[in-house]
Amino acid sequence: MKSVAITATGFALGVLSLGAGVVAPAGAEEYTAVMPANITWKDAPSIGPGAKTAVINGDPKSSGPFVMRLKLAPKSKIGVHTHPADENVTVLSGTLYFAAGDKFDAKTAKPFGPGSYFSIEKGKPMFAYTTDEEAVVQLNGIGPWGLTYLDGPDGSATKK
Repeated sequence: MKSVAITATGFALGVLSLGAGVVAPAGAEEYTAVMPANITWKDAPSIGPGAKTAVINGDPKSSGPFVMRLKLAPKSKIGVHTHPADENVTVLSGTLYFAAGDKFDAKTAKPFGPGSYFSIEKGKPMFAYTTDEEAVVQLNGIGPWGLTYLDGPDGSATKK
C-alpha cells in the first residue's frame, strides 16, 4: 500500500477548488473584533430610564447591516413600539420578557434567557420588560433602525 502525504496548504487548495464561490478564510487584519472592555455604552433615555446602548458594528441610523447591544436595568419597561426594519435579538445575559402585540400585557410575554433568540418583522408591534435583574441583548438588522412608540405618554405614536 502506498502512502500519500498532503500538506495543509495542498489540502486547503484542493478543498477550495471543489466549489465555485468558496472563499479562503479571512486573515486577522480582515475582520472586526470588539472586546467587552472596549464597548462604549451610551444612555438611551428614549428606550427607558437606565437603558444604555452600544453600537458594535455598522451604523443603525444608516442603510446596511448593524449590530448593537441594549442594556436594560432591572424593572425596565419598553412600551408597545415598532421598528422600520426587521429585528433579530439574542439575549446575552439576564432575562428579557418579550411579546408581539399592540397592547402591553405582561401575561402574554415569554421569558427569554441567555442564549435565547427571537426575530420580528418590521412594522410589527411589540413590547418588552425586565423584572429584578438587568438584561443585555444584542440586536442585529439592516438599517436604518428606529423606534416608534404606539403608546406614548399622550396616547399618540412617538418616534425616537
